[in-house]
Amino acid sequence: MDSDKISAKLFDEAFLKKIEYLYIMSKRMFVGKLRSERKTRKAASGIEFADHRNYAPGDDVKSLDWRVYARTEKLLLRLFEEEEDLYFYFLIDCSTSMQLGSPTKLDYAKRVLAALAYIGLSNMDRVSIIPFNSQLEQRLAPSRGKGQIFKIFQFLSAVQAGGQTSLLDACRSFSAQTRRRGVAVVLSDFYSPEGFQTGLSALLYQQFECYAIQIADEAELSANLRGDLELIDVESGERRQVTVTPRLMQRYRDAHKRLSNELAEFCTKRGMLYFHAPTSLPFEELILKIFRSGGFLK
Repeated sequence: MDSDKISAKLFDEAFLKKIEYLYIMSKRMFVGKLRSERKTRKAASGIEFADHRNYAPGDDVKSLDWRVYARTEKLLLRLFEEEEDLYFYFLIDCSTSMQLGSPTKLDYAKRVLAALAYIGLSNMDRVSIIPFNSQLEQRLAPSRGKGQIFKIFQFLSAVQAGGQTSLLDACRSFSAQTRRRGVAVVLSDFYSPEGFQTGLSALLYQQFECYAIQIADEAELSANLRGDLELIDVESGERRQVTVTPRLMQRYRDAHKRLSNELAEFCTKRGMLYFHAPTSLPFEELILKIFRSGGFLK
């Protein structure tokens, strides 16, 4: 299926109406304050006065507060708050395991990403998309403004699933290639052989604000397999002969639940927002859940 047909299927008129509704809801829930109004404190000729600090040799004397000096004979610099664009980086897992399910985990992730990207674009934030498997695929450079959503639709429609997952390699490469810090949103099933901890830690170490959205296909967990089977890893191609019993299937479900619990606990301890996102959940409900948790509306 070509990208135009995929785009029409995933991002139709009904989808556009839903994301516009979500944008309106985001403004109401945040009482009109936009994420793009975040400010970074700098010693600069910014927009409004923030604070003082002591003068140090080499500082620009133009920033000295002479009125304070006249009263106290102390050399203090005036600090201002300077507005900066907020950058959203969406890292979307496009490894082979993301093609499973109906809808596929990748298609669901694309719709969630597009909805969140629309909120950011509408708030005049910068939005970039970085597909990954064991490495980074071609990224979409930072875009700004609501009209760029169609470029995002086109870009996402061309993203195909394939390859093995390495969250660690992808996150390290992304951090090394990205100078401007911002919000890093990882959409993945987190089926990475080396685990998720080191990859997410690499983002945190580089001072990105991180969200983890775990895309899950409930059909994977409810599969009713029995008997002697040959199981094939969809990413590595590894084959294994197993005898599937009810007890083994329960162990499989328990392992998946343990992965989700460990991911949630890891994120909570490090101040990251975590969201479990089964593909059976309407994407707009997930977006509203993210809003209610403070995501994208701080």
